[in-house]
Amino acid sequence: MRYRDIHELSVSNPRFFWRQKSDLIEWFRKPQEILTEDVNGLARWYEGGLLNTCHLALDRHVDGGRGEQVALFWDSPAAGERRRRTYRELRDDVARFAGALQGLGVAKGDRVVVYMPMIPEAVVAMLACARLGAVHSVVFGGFAPHELAVRIDDVQPRLLITASCGFEASRVVAYKPLVDAALAEARFPPPQVIVFARPQVAAALAPGRDLDWHELVERAEPAACVPVAATDPLYILYTAGTTGRPKGVVRDNGGHAVALRYSLKAIYNTNPGEVFWAASDVGWVVGHSYIVYGPLIHGCSTVLFEGKPVRTPDAGAYWRVIQDYGVSALLAAPTAFRAIRLDDPDAHLRRRYDISTLRSVFLTGERLDPATFEWLNLVLDVPIVDHWWQTETGWPVAANPMGLEPHTVKTGSVTLPVPGFRVAALDDAGTPVAPGKPGHLCLELPLPPGCLTGLWNDSDGFRETYLAAFPGYVRTADGGHLDEDGYVFVAGRTDDVITVAGHRLSTGGMEEILASHPAVAECAVVGIDDPLKGQVPIGLVVLRAGTAGGAAQIEADLVQLIRREIGAVAALRQVIVVARLPKTRTGTILRATIRRLAVEEQIVTPPAIEDPAIVAEIRAALREHRVGQYASQSLAADDAADL
Repeated sequence: MRYRDIHELSVSNPRFFWRQKSDLIEWFRKPQEILTEDVNGLARWYEGGLLNTCHLALDRHVDGGRGEQVALFWDSPAAGERRRRTYRELRDDVARFAGALQGLGVAKGDRVVVYMPMIPEAVVAMLACARLGAVHSVVFGGFAPHELAVRIDDVQPRLLITASCGFEASRVVAYKPLVDAALAEARFPPPQVIVFARPQVAAALAPGRDLDWHELVERAEPAACVPVAATDPLYILYTAGTTGRPKGVVRDNGGHAVALRYSLKAIYNTNPGEVFWAASDVGWVVGHSYIVYGPLIHGCSTVLFEGKPVRTPDAGAYWRVIQDYGVSALLAAPTAFRAIRLDDPDAHLRRRYDISTLRSVFLTGERLDPATFEWLNLVLDVPIVDHWWQTETGWPVAANPMGLEPHTVKTGSVTLPVPGFRVAALDDAGTPVAPGKPGHLCLELPLPPGCLTGLWNDSDGFRETYLAAFPGYVRTADGGHLDEDGYVFVAGRTDDVITVAGHRLSTGGMEEILASHPAVAECAVVGIDDPLKGQVPIGLVVLRAGTAGGAAQIEADLVQLIRREIGAVAALRQVIVVARLPKTRTGTILRATIRRLAVEEQIVTPPAIEDPAIVAEIRAALREHRVGQYASQSLAADDAADL
């Protein structure tokens, strides 16, 4: 069947289509229902089915004769280490650690927070939770203690798993002090913490609470896979919220496994036994879907890279990894290649390596700008595939489906909806707009398997965030349009979430932190385009009357406040003190106007603005601070962590 026929079948008869695809995975008990709906009208897939995601990712392959194939390549130029684990070895490691968790009382349905660097033990921890039916919540290791504490309080975990340290480029970062600070702040700290000791940093263990990973594993007995319902949660992954509160996206077991197995062939055209590399972090959805679960469920070898695209040690790092492990498909963020191009514009380092195994490169996480796309096409003789998806969807919404029927590429487009997804561009009233006209990009219900099943402990927030604005659709908060051929063009966010180096961050959350400073009367944070990171945030603040201290010192303090509360990943490098902010006559801050003033020489003054003279004041302040001109020309040492 051709793509158009497959897609039409998937959306016109989803029960039939996804019943067929359910045979891609091994069930302990096959589902009794393929598609039902919950109280929100959201799809529930494969009710009555029993399975175990860890069994699909590991045990099934060992039992089927793939035990000696490499499951995981670990490469850490920062630590100077490499390891590889076969499916049998990884299965045994996971079973033993799951036994250790079981010995501590972790059981089906318990939550476990994982705050770890990019080391094999992070994958072991995730799979061990899945083996027991426990629900893991991985927190990106670049987040500061406050962000970790917020997530701990929301998920209320049975225990937390961490490591003694990680790396940001070549800099060693001690994790345990960050964990200790987060637990001191949290209202619901877990009673136990497991610490994996790395040789670079020793971690002080708190008696009665902290436990050594190695000691636990030595005395543990392997645990068997616990059958779970297809609709039981596999994990909770927090993404930026527009209110400053992170949203805990919940993913199920059954639909997730089916969707990822289907995607590895249909979209990425990868076969069992080949090497798939997602150059991301396990703390993000790309890491969950395409470092850990997708490749392993499909029977691929996956690559876990504790490094950066540049400076570990140079801009040839990606090419070296592709050569060393025989990577067939690479998934990365455009930011990574912008950094590589910045350091090695003529791709001299590329020519040092044999990357003939590479068949395709997939870009996601942010807009693929034309300059980066054109550079990659010059450097690589393989298809460059831009595709679009989100934490909420868990796998691609729109892509050039390399395993079905590759299509003609249109510059700026993420090509066509993936089978299972129906994408619409709607106006503010919820009516589909004409081809080529911009609108709100929305997903028509029902969503296919693998998408979120709700927000953790926040059903009201889920309805308000995703369902209320456009009945019958899920709001993606991205804007864009569809052309006359159905190609999807994504313009960017329509809410206050910006994408910094592939990481989704809430400007509203940053504003809350700035506003907490005693000197700040009001503030606005906006994202502006940046040639390296895609977007970067800037802050404008109005100080309280009678504030002591110079503006320059307060600006520097506020930058450090964001870094301390969110982490270097926020990449907020500039806060500017201004006399007032541009507002409408009703008091709404005109953030879009601030963004345009930062990058455009001429703008039309908004008719609703309270005082047109403020436009010149803000423009002058932005020009004085070189906003719009300060975009990254090189990477400071701590900036490498943002990529």
